Amino acid sequence: MGTGAIAGLFAADLGLLPQARIAAVQSRSLEKAQGFAGRFGGGAAYDDEAAFLADPAVEAVYVATPNHLHVAQALRALAAGKPVLIEKPIALKSGDVEAVAQAARERGVFAMEGLWSRFLPAVGAAREQLAAGRIGEVRRIRADLSYAHPQEPGSRFFDPALGGGAAYDLGVYPLSLTLHLLGAPQAAGGRWFAAASGVDLRSEFRLDYPQAVAELSCGFDRDGENRFLIEGTRGALTLAAPFLKAQRLTFDADPGRALAAYERGQGLAARLLDRIPKPGRSGEAFAFPGNGLQFQAQALMTAVRAGEAHCATMPLSDSAAVLRIVESVLARPPAGQG
Repeated sequence: MGTGAIAGLFAADLGLLPQARIAAVQSRSLEKAQGFAGRFGGGAAYDDEAAFLADPAVEAVYVATPNHLHVAQALRALAAGKPVLIEKPIALKSGDVEAVAQAARERGVFAMEGLWSRFLPAVGAAREQLAAGRIGEVRRIRADLSYAHPQEPGSRFFDPALGGGAAYDLGVYPLSLTLHLLGAPQAAGGRWFAAASGVDLRSEFRLDYPQAVAELSCGFDRDGENRFLIEGTRGALTLAAPFLKAQRLTFDADPGRALAAYERGQGLAARLLDRIPKPGRSGEAFAFPGNGLQFQAQALMTAVRAGEAHCATMPLSDSAAVLRIVESVLARPPAGQG
């Protein structure tokens, strides 16, 4: 459902999975649906949602429409008995996630948020190494995800009616990955800076754990370093930029050195310096073809074929928890105007 940029990336990555194909495409514009289907191997084209959901060839639905449409479309897909993958953010309110979860439970139909970074091989490796104690006890996570976007009229990034704002578009990535690695925090806080339209131009979050803290940020105000650093008592792990589709994981036995590298940034001189071999530092490559969206699609396929109604890697409870954190911060007055 939907024919925008993320739908195109997802459709391209489905071509990497031999057991997947696009059975149908739905858009408000039949012409767009036909064009999209033609670009990605065919399939039926619909401008009518009910007819699309009634198509027996459709075994699962990927909702890739603007943020404010996700929940209603997901609920209609579930009502039609179709397993559903809902592009992030799954909703704009945490309470709406429970509505999706309840509908999935009542009908026994699979539902999951498409927070695709959780399924990357590099992220899986980081989680395994943390569980194995490679860096000792985690003490701090630092991450920023920022991409500059001009505040232009009509931009979906800044339109409140379309669910715009940096937290919903970008902040959910570092928040969700932190919960994936450390679980739910004891407390969460932060601040945000308003764009001219009233949505957040930039947001900063602090998650407190018994022995650790996560300092996370996101924004449309600049192009950031976009790395994810996990500091422990005996070392550190860094997901390379851009971490939302990381293909490299670096281990450093010296947490202080890893922090210094993180704070240096990723300019040419810094990149060259970081590549000089040093005792106690090593990197692993986790290259993959395509954009990285195929891993979440494979997870859905595996779960549905096993008769499961949820995915342990991306439970709806985590989707709701992330939105509660975003809500708590955005409910505060802005710290400034961007």
